[in-house]
Amino acid sequence: MSDTFEIKENDTLPVLRATLVEAAGSAINLTGATVQFRMRARGSGALKVDAAAAVVTALAGVVEYTWLAGDTDTVGTYDAEWELTYIDGSRTVPTTGFFRVKVSPTLE
Repeated sequence: MSDTFEIKENDTLPVLRATLVEAAGSAINLTGATVQFRMRARGSGALKVDAAAAVVTALAGVVEYTWLAGDTDTVGTYDAEWELTYIDGSRTVPTTGFFRVKVSPTLE
């Protein structure tokens, strides 16, 4: 996945799809995991999105989040991450920093 995902204001497509990988580049095995997509405006403490994501291909580390109405209603740049929960613990991807979601304005 690129460092920045771009979408227009109020759009719900395209779906946000990512392949989650370890630092060494190998896919994270998501077998048995639940995944949460979390996003907040840069510099804000409040989450704009904290919702379940889908595991598409567990062994290949592929996940996706389908945007809901209201997720992209505010133009701006957002910090985002994936929270993985396994039966024996949890982890966050990326492990350092965030990836970005940029919501651009539409013509009025």
